[in-house]
Amino acid sequence: MRALGTPLVIGHRGASGYRPEHTRTAYRLAFALGADAVEPDIVATRDGVLVLRHENEISQTTDVATRREFADRRTTKSIDGESVTGWFTEDFTWPELATLRAVERLPGIRSSNATFDGLDPIMRLSDLLPLIDEASDAAGRPLRLVAELKHATYFESIGLPLDELFATEVAGWVRDETLITESFEQSVLDKLIIRGVPGKKIYLHEATGAAADLVARDGRSARTYEQQRSEIDLAELARNGIHGISVDKAVLLADAASRQPRGRGSGEPACSTRLGGLTREPLTGRALVERAHDHGLEVYTWTLRPENRFLLKRHRGKGSAADWGDWRAEFEAVLSTGVDGVFADHPDLVLDAMERSRLSRDERLSRTSRERTGD
Repeated sequence: MRALGTPLVIGHRGASGYRPEHTRTAYRLAFALGADAVEPDIVATRDGVLVLRHENEISQTTDVATRREFADRRTTKSIDGESVTGWFTEDFTWPELATLRAVERLPGIRSSNATFDGLDPIMRLSDLLPLIDEASDAAGRPLRLVAELKHATYFESIGLPLDELFATEVAGWVRDETLITESFEQSVLDKLIIRGVPGKKIYLHEATGAAADLVARDGRSARTYEQQRSEIDLAELARNGIHGISVDKAVLLADAASRQPRGRGSGEPACSTRLGGLTREPLTGRALVERAHDHGLEVYTWTLRPENRFLLKRHRGKGSAADWGDWRAEFEAVLSTGVDGVFADHPDLVLDAMERSRLSRDERLSRTSRERTGD
């Protein structure tokens, strides 16, 4: 039994550090390793079936490029303002996609994962829901779905509204305690709220850039994710029924002391724009977590990974990009910010870091107690 107040450990696309992502094997392993939830990326097929893939372009995560019968489906599209070439879920029916097999997305980094290529088919969201129920029964506790809706504005533009498809899919399964829905586009979360879909709604934030829905609406004047990480914006999210934000771990680990607010009551505003005692100064690190909590919001972060390629420079070790660096130091630094949830490709490593942090904290408290009593 985990202690109250500890972060939610979310298997990022399953236990994707050990098996090809978004596969039945990866999801089951994530729960076996102790994850509280799993996070699938959700995209749509031509016939409106929700499938679990990192992107709607699937050449990096399936064997589609080797399938001669689908060679003519290769094309180039503009997705959220970027030119992408490959094979796209929206150009296939579900029966066609069901013939494909999953492969490791990062074979150069996770070569052992690639030994499992071709063993698992693509999954639908409807395939994952009973797996979560089975894992919950086996664990004796409720486990969760953290569903990320990908490219919502794009899919709506081609007649595949993800909010409508998702609300229909989870109806009858979802309960408040079992579902967290997230997206890099707040507008699709707002639509889910209007539709009355239960569970928490989490607004994903890239470290830089702007949300696709805002760019589609406002063009170059669209506010950036960074600009939306202010006290004023956090308060607005809470008023609109959003339950939290999920940020790139670099936002939490940034050395941004010069950009932090000087604190309320200091006599000097952190920036020139102030509303009701709140500012538009972008927040990072522990200050972001604390201010979000002040407004009743949760803060999640992504993605904790042990390989040198993904660690911040100060935590990288010797060897190749695939070798593991000082992941414990980075994981513990993230956990020390007070986040409410962490996404990880290796859920067991996060649990290990959490346990070590707990033991270290207990030891410090015990030492302080002994010093006070003179023992």
